[in-house]
Amino acid sequence: MAESENVARFRLTKAVAQARVRSLARHSESIVWGNHALSRMGERGILDIDVLRILRSGYVEDEPRLTEGGEWQCKIVKHIRGGREAGVVTIILHDGRLFLKTVEWEDRR
Repeated sequence: MAESENVARFRLTKAVAQARVRSLARHSESIVWGNHALSRMGERGILDIDVLRILRSGYVEDEPRLTEGGEWQCKIVKHIRGGREAGVVTIILHDGRLFLKTVEWEDRR
């Protein structure tokens, strides 16, 4: 057996990703607002304060996935104003910051 076959790959769980995102989101300097996310926020009427609430107290919807760059991506979801549910696709960067990839309504009204 080759030596690399004995190495177990690390898998980020939903619970660990959720705790990491919530912790990082407490500090606004840890958040990188992607242009696509900002554009979608404007189109969908989702405010920056909504996004911060989602990141700070939302839940990870699906299992995090590894990006091509070796960073972890997950979607954080939370019910916000008007009973609507919104999600923020977030990448946990190697440098300890969060990159916000996109923002979307989950209920598709």
